[in-house]
Amino acid sequence: MVDARGYSCPMPVVMVQKAVRRDKPDELEVLVDNQCSVENVTRFGHNNGYQVTVSEQDGDYRLLLHK
Repeated sequence: MVDARGYSCPMPVVMVQKAVRRDKPDELEVLVDNQCSVENVTRFGHNNGYQVTVSEQDGDYRLLLHK
């Protein structure tokens, strides 16, 4: 899991990129707290072959990247 809450772009994407390169996961959960990060992490996921599911709870967003 990548908890990128409290970070503004591009840091959440950089954090996800490092996790994907290091672990090559089939599934990765990402937590962010702003819409810009949702859009950018989603774009990164799609560009790297992941399907992305987004859910929101109390102002935080949970993105599930899965192959």
